[in-house]
Amino acid sequence: MTDVLGDAARRGRRSAGGADAAEPDATPPLQEEARRLHQLTVMKRRATGLLVVMTVAFVIVVLLTTDSGGAGYLRAALEASLVGGLADWFAVTALFRHPLGIPIPHTAVIAERKDQFGQTLGTFVQQNFLSPDVIATRVRSSNVVGRGAAWLADRDNAAAVAGHAADAVVGLADILRDEDVHRLLEEEIGRGLERIPVAPLAGRALRQMTAEGRHQELFDTIVRGLQRALDENRDVLRARFDEESPWWLPDAVDDRIFDRLFEGVRNLLQDVDSDPNHRIRAQFTEWVQGLAERLETSPELQARCEQLKKEVLGHPELRSWSSSLWTELKATLRAQAADPEGEMRRRLADAVVAAGVRLQEDSALTEKAEQLTESAARYLAERFHDEIASLVSGTIARWDAEETSRKLELLLGRDLQFIRINGTVVGGLAGVIIHGVARAIS
Repeated sequence: MTDVLGDAARRGRRSAGGADAAEPDATPPLQEEARRLHQLTVMKRRATGLLVVMTVAFVIVVLLTTDSGGAGYLRAALEASLVGGLADWFAVTALFRHPLGIPIPHTAVIAERKDQFGQTLGTFVQQNFLSPDVIATRVRSSNVVGRGAAWLADRDNAAAVAGHAADAVVGLADILRDEDVHRLLEEEIGRGLERIPVAPLAGRALRQMTAEGRHQELFDTIVRGLQRALDENRDVLRARFDEESPWWLPDAVDDRIFDRLFEGVRNLLQDVDSDPNHRIRAQFTEWVQGLAERLETSPELQARCEQLKKEVLGHPELRSWSSSLWTELKATLRAQAADPEGEMRRRLADAVVAAGVRLQEDSALTEKAEQLTESAARYLAERFHDEIASLVSGTIARWDAEETSRKLELLLGRDLQFIRINGTVVGGLAGVIIHGVARAIS
């Protein structure tokens, strides 16, 4: 915002003939321009017509009467009407153009002094409408926080805000380059994992699992997995046993030995699975506890874990996984933002409603929000104090002078034509009075 305002101010301060001077910008479009032009034309004809009538009447009176009696009063009234009408015609015309095309000094005032008017208007707006004190007072008296809280607490408004927020998030995600995000994720994940001591962390995790007995759940899973593997691969194991047994051993003996071995292993696994106090379970517990201690204290094991971590971090699959995180997140955001009944919009709307309700009910929070709003408004007004005046003056300075004068005449000219009519009428009345005073004195 600072750059935009500053740029507008710099353009406004450029001299008209300087090397940096920009081409004049078109003035803003005027609403109902055709109707205003018609009204201005009608009023000009009326004012000019009245002046013409007075001129004709004056000529007739001068030619047909003498300067005495009632005719003198009439002549004085007509003379004064002509003077008043012509003077006001000159004054009104001089605002917008040179009367009769003659470049008389101090005429075509708007076109000639447009930039000065813009600077004056900018300073006036800055000092009287957009000063920090005026804005802070306005914000304080308008109950912005209370009205905003009531608006946010409405479910429909909250849903609209949630929709805009979701669209903004998707738009921001689309602006970001995928390559930059992928690299950032990869670097942050890598740095995060590099700072984590894997071996001590794994040792503490194993110790906690052992203290809570959770390692027995893992042991049960291993035992039951082995049982299923034996049952599902009995034929494969039998064929392998035949390959490894001596050729001279009879098949019946082979079958009996295999069956005894297979059933023995299977019965052992079944006993371990069913007996929570089995000796092998105790041995597994001792092994896990020993591993946890070695992970926490053994430099060699810790070095091996760190080496394994480096190999994992350098694996292409990890980079591919980190890249897929952003792609999947964008797809999820886009799908959620497009669904008015989606989880993201619903949660955002809930949060907006909750914020509005809390602002309504928590007086301390409301007061704090009002103070922050007032401080923000005052800061903006103070921060862009000079840019506000420059924005107004710079914008007007870029307008075409002749076009600006023409459009101002369309806006104000109809009322100004009444000045011409009033000047003609009032001038006539003044002429009668002055003539009467002069006769009385003489």
